[in-house]
This record gives sequence, C-alpha cells and structure tokens, in this order.
Amino acid sequence: MSRLTRLGAGLLAAAALAAPARAAEINPILPPETEAVFSVNMRQILDANLVKKFVLGQAKQMLAGNDAAKELKELGLDPLKDIDSLTGGTWGKGDDGNVVFVVKGRFDLDKMFAAAEARAKAEGDKVKIVSEGKYKLVQLTLDNVPKPVLVTFADDKTIVGSFDKKQAVAAADLAKAGGNKPQLKKDLAALVLKQDEKASLYMCGLVDKFDGLPPGVGGGIPGVDAAKLGEQLKSLRSVAMTLKLTEDVALDVDMGMADTESATEFGGTLSQLVGTAKGFLPLVAGQNPNAKPLADEVANTLKSSVKEKEVSLTLKLSGDAIGKAAGGGD
Repeated sequence: MSRLTRLGAGLLAAAALAAPARAAEINPILPPETEAVFSVNMRQILDANLVKKFVLGQAKQMLAGNDAAKELKELGLDPLKDIDSLTGGTWGKGDDGNVVFVVKGRFDLDKMFAAAEARAKAEGDKVKIVSEGKYKLVQLTLDNVPKPVLVTFADDKTIVGSFDKKQAVAAADLAKAGGNKPQLKKDLAALVLKQDEKASLYMCGLVDKFDGLPPGVGGGIPGVDAAKLGEQLKSLRSVAMTLKLTEDVALDVDMGMADTESATEFGGTLSQLVGTAKGFLPLVAGQNPNAKPLADEVANTLKSSVKEKEVSLTLKLSGDAIGKAAGGGD
C-alpha cells in the first residue's frame, strides 16, 4: 500500500470512524435516490469519557508513530482535533453503488491542495486532480474501495465527496447554499428524523427487497431454522442502528417489518438467537476471567423485543466492565 493510499484510507476511516434525545437533522446534500443514511459524530466520540480512558492515548501514539504523521502534517490536518462529523448516504448495489458524504471540521485548503498536487505528480496512478465546472477535485484510488473517490471543498469547514464527479460537485453546491429543503424520500426522511442527533453514530435505511440469506449463512445455529429465518427477513422494510458512547456503551438496533404478524415471527427467531449467544458467554468468561463482568453484563442487558411492526435489539455495557475485560481492572 502506497503512502498516499494509506493516507486516503486513514482519512476515510477517521471520517467514517456520535441530555435527552433530539431528532437528527436531514442533510440537504443527500440526493433523492439515497437508500441509507449514516452519521458519525467524531467530536462526541472523542470527548466521550470511555474513549478518553481507553482509546485516545493509543490513537495519539499511532498517529505519532508512523509515516502518517508526516503526511497529516503536510495536509495541515490533525484528525483528533480538526474533524467534527461525517454524514453521508448510499444507494445502489455492486458496480451501480454510489455514496455521497460531507465531512465537517476545520481544514487548510491551500495545504491540502498543495499536498494533493504533489502526490498527483509522484503517484499519478493513485491520485489525480480533475476539474468539473468551477471545482477542482482530488480523485483518490484506494485499496479495497471499489471505485475512485472524488473529494472537494465547499469551504474551509466542509469537505464533500462521492464516487461520481458530478454528484460530488452537486453536493458541494448544496453544502455552500445551506438551508436547502431536504431531498430524501418521505419514508427515509421519517426514519432519519427518528434517530438521536446526540448519538455517537447512527445508520438507517430502507430495505426495498431482501432476497434471503446467502447460501451457508445462518446454518448450524442451534435451535434456528436458517431457511425460516431467510423467509422472515423478506418482510424486513427498514433497519436503524444507534451507538452511544459516554462513560458506557449503549447499542440499539430497530428493524421495521411489513406487518405485526411478520414482526412477531421474526421477533421469536431473534429471541432464540439472543438466547443462543448468551449460552456461549460462560465459555468466554472461563477462558478470560477478566471478561466475566463484561459477559455478565451482556447476559443481563442483551435483549430483544417486539412492538407492533418493530423488532428491537438492545445492549448496554459499563465502562468499568469494558476496562476490566481490557486488562485494566483490579
């Protein structure tokens, strides 16, 4: 992997690595064809006590201890200070898949473009500077990313990107304009508005068609009929996942089904899966005594439930149990 490829992947990972609940806002850059929305609140994650205690120190060491530190300096970017949030949407599958995203923070545009131009001269197969209308875009070819990513700036606080050049430019225009009417489909917009704006991260999307589980997936799970599970998932209509990091961790997954009957059936299967997962926890605790408090919390807080057409899965873990499992306990 080239230095630039590592840098680009690191930046995307940093971007892609969120009081009372308040409804999330719909970002106006997301186009009407969006099928799923994601949001990562980097500032909230980095300020969370759990992250400060167990992650931030190691992250700083990693950034300071390799070639990425020099490359980030050339960009004038400190990802632990300069990136606030990432919001984006995806649609399509395979070769037709696309993404549009916006990264909010503080950016030195001159330094970033100068670094990109230098890389384009040195590694033209990985980086190119391309033009579209009034915009210059940086085209990045990254390992394990199916298409080149094109990024540009709406201003010194906003980076936008997409797999599609015209889409990236349209997103930049919308980000500059601000306050535009959201373009999402009605059902997806309603799903986004149900998410918690203060979450560390959330992802939600509509399921237009589920063709069943791939061959071999779901087989061999005690007490679960894989074929039946695959049929039940064909009634899945939406999925939303929220992760909250504070001093503790809270995970919520909500799955909207076609009707109450399908929700009840799938809820029963999910309950079986939860029970099976809990059955393995004593083995985990036996192999690592430090993990016993964490295993006990999973056993007590991992729950599934059904309410009308919605099936939910929840999990809560304390920072103390996580610390002991990581070897930081007494």
